[in-house]
Amino acid sequence: MIKAILVFNNYGKPRLSKFYQYFNEDMQQQIIKETFQLVSKRDDNVCNFLEGGSLIGGSDYKLIYRHYATLYFVFCVDSSESELGILDLIQVFVETLDKCFENVCELDLIFHVDKIHYILNELVMGGMVLETNMTEILSRIDEQNKLEKQEAGLAGAPSRAVSAMKNMNIPQQLKDMKLPDLPQAIKELKF
Repeated sequence: MIKAILVFNNYGKPRLSKFYQYFNEDMQQQIIKETFQLVSKRDDNVCNFLEGGSLIGGSDYKLIYRHYATLYFVFCVDSSESELGILDLIQVFVETLDKCFENVCELDLIFHVDKIHYILNELVMGGMVLETNMTEILSRIDEQNKLEKQEAGLAGAPSRAVSAMKNMNIPQQLKDMKLPDLPQAIKELKF
């Protein structure tokens, strides 16, 4: 089972953190710091998995990571997960981000946090891997984007209605209305 997914830059700044086991915020920050220290000091030519830090579970857990440009993608998993399977999952996650953001960069993770979490939730939920087929994931993201566009159209309807009302110039229309002379109309109504 996946215990946590962390993405941080070369300086240890967290850009995404998703914990599937409860840790209070201070403990989460300590875990991120410890994980960064463990992963960042490793050479690029060594394997991409190592024993988990003392805060995340020690030798019962593994840190599996990939370093792309300025970002580290780290999955903390228990012993039931395959290291190569998780490396493949990280690759699918990064490639999906690349397709969605056309060459994903650190700024995409900062400014599109909701979309990043949506993509991540298509891959992993509750610490369990849901989907690894990138085509399937991208089709779900396209469906979500279509829904967002439809909702944006509906959300804009009230403002378009207000704009239309302003353009109607109601006070002038009331002045231009031809009403019969009321006193004369009342006299004609007499029985």
